[in-house]
Amino acid sequence: MRELTYYVATSIDGYIAAPDGDWSAFLTEGDHFDMIFRDYPETLPAVALEALGLTADGGRFGTVLMGWGTYDVGLRQGVADPYPHLEQVVFTRRHAEADVPSGVRLVTTDPVAEVQRLKQADGGGLWLCGGGRLAGAIWDEIDRLVLKVNPIVLGDGIPLVRGAVDTSAFALDVATPYTSGVVVSEYRRRERPGSA
Repeated sequence: MRELTYYVATSIDGYIAAPDGDWSAFLTEGDHFDMIFRDYPETLPAVALEALGLTADGGRFGTVLMGWGTYDVGLRQGVADPYPHLEQVVFTRRHAEADVPSGVRLVTTDPVAEVQRLKQADGGGLWLCGGGRLAGAIWDEIDRLVLKVNPIVLGDGIPLVRGAVDTSAFALDVATPYTSGVVVSEYRRRERPGSA
């Protein structure tokens, strides 16, 4: 079964973007990027991969999941097909297939059912790249959290997770501090009752 990883940058106070979706306050350079380039290259948009001369081998993720708000950040900058090297799935209740290019698949039905279907399908891991509302909706399906905690405080914005969730569901595996001030914390879902 494919694993779903919520891999995302967050502020110290738990926001993944400003209230308007802007994430420009997050660090765009530093030694933590060596880890990103080495271990998570497929999480870089195609335009960044090309600019850096990197390739995404698909070794970790085969599918990226995002809510419309996350997708729309790139769309507003003219990037309609951000991750052509991955299967791209965008969850929305207000948009139609005509709003996106053929490389992006819209899902307008229950996100939990779609994630469960994707977990059973063949392919690499599943990457949830945002946003907070989608993370809250599919919280019980997330297997791993990889949080790039940036040394900033936003005070308000789009939360890491929106809605009531079981905050004891994850246990810390490892936390790696970088001289940039970013701490990458990796969590794994605790064993579910009755799943032995």
